[in-house]
Amino acid sequence: MSDTDDEPLTPAQRLESANIRLIDAGIATITDMETLRACVAYENQHQQRLPILKQLARQAEELREES
Repeated sequence: MSDTDDEPLTPAQRLESANIRLIDAGIATITDMETLRACVAYENQHQQRLPILKQLARQAEELREES
């Protein structure tokens, strides 16, 4: 195992894939608002895909409900 195995995924790693299932998994594994905000900012700066932004909003709501 390398030292980078414990590094969190970047917004690009979570959101840049041709496979929507990988994007879904990247969003589903967001467990904190800081990471979520970074992903929303990244998506807004790059592709601005409405379905992805809606999915991020749903994840934010789940995180709020958990806290």
